[in-house]
Amino acid sequence: MFRNNYDNDAVTFSPQGRIFQVEYASEAVKQGSVVVGIASKTHTVLVALKRNAEELSSYQKKVIGIDEHFGIALAGLASDARVLSNFMKQQALASKMTYGRPIPLERIVTQIGDRAQTSTQVYGKRPYGVGLLIAGVDDTGPHLFEFQPSGMTQEMVACAIGARSQMARTYLERHLSEFENCSRDELIKHGLRALKESLSQDKELTIENASLGVTGKAMDGKRKIESFKLYDGPEVGPLLEAALESTEAAPETTTEAGEESMEVDT
Repeated sequence: MFRNNYDNDAVTFSPQGRIFQVEYASEAVKQGSVVVGIASKTHTVLVALKRNAEELSSYQKKVIGIDEHFGIALAGLASDARVLSNFMKQQALASKMTYGRPIPLERIVTQIGDRAQTSTQVYGKRPYGVGLLIAGVDDTGPHLFEFQPSGMTQEMVACAIGARSQMARTYLERHLSEFENCSRDELIKHGLRALKESLSQDKELTIENASLGVTGKAMDGKRKIESFKLYDGPEVGPLLEAALESTEAAPETTTEAGEESMEVDT
């Protein structure tokens, strides 16, 4: 039933210096459906693949708005993510009431990291079985952070977590140099394309299983920050069509070029 005698709790190290309960929690993240985050100089985007437990059930919510200036995407146990998101909402509200300003992203990320790390030092608690991508914008600009069950947090330019996320990471690494100067629409297209890369051949992105959140610097000059906007259901349709149309156009061009070269060779 157990791997060994060192995985009964989250406070005991193995002789190799490992905490197996934390590793098991990381495995729960890998079982969750994939989520992708990308940041540019002006915006951050979160894209998620939603799942439904059965045909008769609704799709699980994967992108959650926390405050006007940031939101999260989750992979793993949704119940654990709900607890963490409620904690983040409380801290965001407390910052507004106490200091009269939105909470800085680095501070809230550090707070949930400390909260998760405490669970690895107290007997009788277990690590959170969820990974988060936190995307938002503050006075220092747009940011994207990754949160892991161990309590480790790090700022990212682009990131993908969850099942089959390696394919999405490969896409992100291939286009990494483009993200910094991307516009809002271009960043959304890259996020949806990366998400599509992670799908198995028998699945497609649809308005039912795709979810998207975006925030960044306001371009209209009236406000400093564009409020976190969640696209779900039919709202995703136009964005999905724009991203997939440009993806399909590339192979057609390649095919035509290939056909011309074959004729020349003949």
